[in-house]
Parts: sequence; C-alpha cells; structure tokens
Amino acid sequence: MELSPAIAALRPKLLDALTAMHLPQDDLRVGRWLGYLELLAKWNQTYNLTAIRDPAEMLTRHLLDSLAMAALWTEPELADMGAGAGLPGLPLAILHPERRVVLIESNGKKTRFMREVKRVLVLDQVEVIEARAEAYRPPAPLAAATARAVAPVSELAGWCHDWLAPGGRLLAMKGPGYAEELAALPPGYRLVAVHPLTVPGLDGERVLVELRRR
Repeated sequence: MELSPAIAALRPKLLDALTAMHLPQDDLRVGRWLGYLELLAKWNQTYNLTAIRDPAEMLTRHLLDSLAMAALWTEPELADMGAGAGLPGLPLAILHPERRVVLIESNGKKTRFMREVKRVLVLDQVEVIEARAEAYRPPAPLAAATARAVAPVSELAGWCHDWLAPGGRLLAMKGPGYAEELAALPPGYRLVAVHPLTVPGLDGERVLVELRRR
C-alpha cells in the first residue's frame, strides 16, 4: 500500500529496532508493519483509536512495544483480549503469518478498524471477534492468551478461564506496578515467570507476566 511521507520516513528507525530485537527485516513484513501504522494514523484522525498521535511515537509505543514479547510466544495460536487497535495481536500476526491470532474486542469502531487492517494487509490467519473476552466461546480451547495494558492480571485470568486450554499460558504485558497484581492471583493458575522486556527507544519498565493454567 502507498505510505504517507511521515510513515515512510519511519522505515530506517523500524529496521534499526528490528535489528536490535533480532527480528526479521524482509520487505513483506516491514511493508505490513508500516502499512499497519499508516492505517492506524489515518483511522485515528476520525475514530480516536489511541491517544498517541505522533507516528514516531506510534512506532515505539505501539508497534515495537507489541513485538517485544515475540520471542516468548511459541504456541500456534494466540487470543488477544481487549485488543483495542489490535495490539499486540496484529504486529505479532504480521511477524508470524503461519500462526492463528484471534483479536477479541467489544468496541465496534475498533473491531471495524482491525477488520480493515486484516483486509488491506491480507492477514488471512487473523480472526476478529466483537465481544467481551469473558463472553468468548471458541469451538475448542486455545493454547495461549495475551493482553496489553487492559486490566489487572487477576481479571485477565478470569476472562480467559473458560476457554484457555488446561496447561495453556496467559502472557500479560505489564508496566510498573505489576508486582502488586501478582499477590492476588486467582485459583487455577500458576505463576511461571516475569520476563523483562526491552523496547528500543522506550524508557520505563516493561515485563511479560507468564501464567500457566493448571
């Protein structure tokens, strides 16, 4: 797709960040990541999908922040709860086109945006569900779930409890203050690890809290 000058100018910064994060830099993926930013910036003018308006900030705080968990997602599928504008699910779906990504979001304008991204970028493995995460009922339990800055860990665990497979993992992206949430884990889950995340150009603590359903 055709990129605006502001988005096209981000390519060198994106490539440098991908090098630092040891992620692929092929033309197809890079083009889709930039295309996602183009669509996000365009739709954000009308639908207010995110409070971040500057394209360079969108790159760092949304796209790269989402990709920071890439090495820790190993399952063939992932459900993104409260996906919003498709974060982290859409950047991860672009990275792994062979894996299934389910984007769960109750806000209609945000699901319309995600469906447009799926259509324009030809992300056939992506499924967009307009529903609350706790009301989602897939045909079969899913192996992994994630969420980014949506709710406390205890709430996230409750949302996916009915459809996360036994032994499945909840990968919750968190910033400062996550430690207090870990003191109130619901029954049925085991804390596996808290993984530090590094996002090029982003200061502040970022972690991935890994829980496994018993």
